[in-house]
Amino acid sequence: MTTKTDHRPETAGPDALPGLGSLPGADDAVAHTLLNCLLREVSGPEHQTAVADGTLLLRLPRRGALLRVALRRTSLLGAHRFTGPVSEQVPGGWRELGWRELAEHVRAELALRTGVANEEFLDQVASSHQVVAAALAGRPAPGGDRYLESEQALLFGHRFHPAPKSRSAHRGSWSDYAPEARAAFRLRHLAVRTEYVAQDTADPAALARLDALHPVPDGYTLLPAHPWQYRLLAGHPLLTAALARGDVLDLGEGGAPFAATASVRTLYGAGAFLKFSLNVRITNCLRKNSVYELAGAVTLTRLLAEPLADLARRFPDAAVLREPAFRTLALPGPDGEPDLDLFEGFGLIVREGLDGAVRPGLTPLLAGAVADEHPTSAAQVGALLPGRDGAAARDWWAAYLRLVVPPVLAAYFDHGVVLEPHLQNVLVCVDGRGRPAQVLFRDLEGTKLLPEQHAAALAALPAGTAGPMTYDAQRGWDRVVYCLVVNHLAELLAALADRHPDLEAALWEDVRTVLARCAAAHGGPPRLAALLAGVPLPAKANLLTRWSRRPDREAGYVPLASPLSIPAGSASTAAKERP
Repeated sequence: MTTKTDHRPETAGPDALPGLGSLPGADDAVAHTLLNCLLREVSGPEHQTAVADGTLLLRLPRRGALLRVALRRTSLLGAHRFTGPVSEQVPGGWRELGWRELAEHVRAELALRTGVANEEFLDQVASSHQVVAAALAGRPAPGGDRYLESEQALLFGHRFHPAPKSRSAHRGSWSDYAPEARAAFRLRHLAVRTEYVAQDTADPAALARLDALHPVPDGYTLLPAHPWQYRLLAGHPLLTAALARGDVLDLGEGGAPFAATASVRTLYGAGAFLKFSLNVRITNCLRKNSVYELAGAVTLTRLLAEPLADLARRFPDAAVLREPAFRTLALPGPDGEPDLDLFEGFGLIVREGLDGAVRPGLTPLLAGAVADEHPTSAAQVGALLPGRDGAAARDWWAAYLRLVVPPVLAAYFDHGVVLEPHLQNVLVCVDGRGRPAQVLFRDLEGTKLLPEQHAAALAALPAGTAGPMTYDAQRGWDRVVYCLVVNHLAELLAALADRHPDLEAALWEDVRTVLARCAAAHGGPPRLAALLAGVPLPAKANLLTRWSRRPDREAGYVPLASPLSIPAGSASTAAKERP
């Protein structure tokens, strides 16, 4: 296909951008997300795209279809902004496609490309559409707690996932527990004979926080449960037998409400985050806490004590929320060992809360809400930077970069710790002017250790705990670059560029400047040198992962041409298309 060679962004002008003043309907949102995936993982890498005359053309070569969508802004990373419906070329012109027809095109192209069928795919896209449509129809009025509003603002989900809002649950209504519906609800409380409780803690106060949620009789230990999960597991024969014997007492739902956060299964209340298991497929995975994740959270909290203390001294405006305890149900099965379905299904992890972590006078906001393409909450960067001053936008961006980038790279290069700073795992704390002043990283599930720097500590652990806790150096680096640069910084940069299209190359130059400073501080490591030289960036292949039905931990990457190789002054003459 012919390609456009001018990299200057195409836009209708900041004041005309629909994404800054309104929200798309569910049909367009789902269609645009599918196009994002095709562009990044299929048609782009196969050089089947072109940008011309304010539109993106995208061919599905095996399907024999040529698609078109209007652009409201092009992107140096190839993460273009779309507007309006998708059309397909037909004899005599173009015909608008509905989202279902587009999903069928994707299904057919991938089946022809891989030789593998996926009978779930269309249903998952339809489920995502249903959730988006319901969220838009029942969108609550803004107001209340700004932090919780930001956690519950992601109406459209990951824009590079084919079914970001799909849910696989078969019992109960998702809206009763969904963050998009501003859900807050009481926990289901179980009293379990203490001999049937498994737990561990790096901080006894974390388990005491659980125990304080509800009184239980002597000889029992409280086990809070997500009410949706309790419904999903209520018919398990070992559980029903334990209830009949009195080894487990169902105390019902009660206590103060907990609020659903962006991950759905992690709830916030009583001064802590509780990360529950949820036997629901959300995007790629069933969201349950595996045995190794339960033990691994507490083990990592212990192992990270010294590295996190060092990072806290060097980067006092950044912190990691630890996960110091887990608790679960350990009812023995026929073999005398704890039943795995119940052990994992009722497993919960206690994560530190915001009290004591957020500095006084600051408001924590979910980075994903700040970077949202659309104005879904008062956390979106357009609300934090209400003016059109380009210098102020770059100053804000520079402050943000200084907070987020250096501690992540120091964790990797100095301590062999792979943080996972994607948009859902980072809270940015802003002052009264909306300026970023502190950052919090969370969720140890994706935090890994490089074995060459932690060999002794890992050798002392059971293999089932140590193995899932590690990445080799290259895999860890790909994960850092994907989460930090592609998933996080690029998306927030895009939201800023929506307001200031002429600044996109300069904003990437600011990223390059911070990376160069970090490279100098760490002695010029080769991986950072390559990143600064513009080697391709790794982007997680969510569409292909979902098509092949692989879990997240087995997801691959596709290479993206890097804007870091384009100096700000020459972006307008760069000759390569960014597919």
